[in-house]
Amino acid sequence: MSISIPAGLTELLQGFTVEVLRSQPADLLEFALQYFGRLKEEAAAAKAAAKEKEASGRRAGTPAPGHDRGQAPRRAPPDARGVNFAEEPMQTDSESGEDEEQRFPAPVINRFTRRASVCAEAYNPDEEEDDAETRIIHPKTDDQRNRLQEACKDILLFKNLDPEQMSQVLDAMFEKLVEGGEHVIDQGDDGDNFYVIDRGTYDIYVKCDGVGRCVGTYDNRGSFGELALMYNTPRAATIIATSPGAIWGLDRVTFRRIIVKNNAKKRRMYENFIESLPFLKSLEVSERLKVVDVIGTKVYKDGEQIIAQGDMADSFFIVESGEVRIIMTRKLWTCRHLKGFWDLVWKF
Repeated sequence: MSISIPAGLTELLQGFTVEVLRSQPADLLEFALQYFGRLKEEAAAAKAAAKEKEASGRRAGTPAPGHDRGQAPRRAPPDARGVNFAEEPMQTDSESGEDEEQRFPAPVINRFTRRASVCAEAYNPDEEEDDAETRIIHPKTDDQRNRLQEACKDILLFKNLDPEQMSQVLDAMFEKLVEGGEHVIDQGDDGDNFYVIDRGTYDIYVKCDGVGRCVGTYDNRGSFGELALMYNTPRAATIIATSPGAIWGLDRVTFRRIIVKNNAKKRRMYENFIESLPFLKSLEVSERLKVVDVIGTKVYKDGEQIIAQGDMADSFFIVESGEVRIIMTRKLWTCRHLKGFWDLVWKF
């Protein structure tokens, strides 16, 4: 079974991504709710205004736009799903009043060959086998691996990987040196790599009406390029280095084989387990999915304390693998099953 991309999804994701980069919201779900609600209201208002304008033109006896001089009527533009910068202050890398064409630096020739277009291909993580692709390894010095591990330690996409998967990701990543003014990725291009910043500063540009506008920056940390790989869409923004620096790249095949497939597998596991919990049966499906969205993975060493009796409760736990020992006053229980752990926890 293949998965097709619905019409309009690319523009919708690009617009939302840019707004997130601009606003850096603390509550992403609430921000998404407000953003898409605003889009719906604007689309409804634009539709109503267009109908009113058409009705006014007919009452005045004037032809509709595009009908004069025998021209075929022009189609109205579709409802805007991207970001509208018309009423927003524009942030650029120059305040000298140069021509619009000069605000977007000319790209430096990329030293890495880009692959052919894949935006139309379908991808289903449930169908692709782990052994379908050869494991990619780029040799690294001890210094390079240490720098790479430091750069990747806070990357959200890597949080759910087990040690073996993380090791494969680190093996497959390659270092790329960049110069100031170099385009790392360009909006509209196909996605070939996911990038993690090692050092350097980078501007995020998005084209609106043919003009590139700076919507954010990276300063010696961060990652980008995952959306195009996850959703088979063109790049949603252009990333330009503003200083000499270094980035780590992860090829599309390894990204999908390990990260996309692993995240899909983890999500299915969490969904199935949440559905099996009696005390969550009263939740709607959408509410249970919200619980799944906020679940994170944490690894504990043998003998490490997870919670302590008497502490304030700020979270609950699901035993994904391993064995836990639960001590309450003078009683000792050993738990080997997920459900058993939950039953005991809720006896506290």
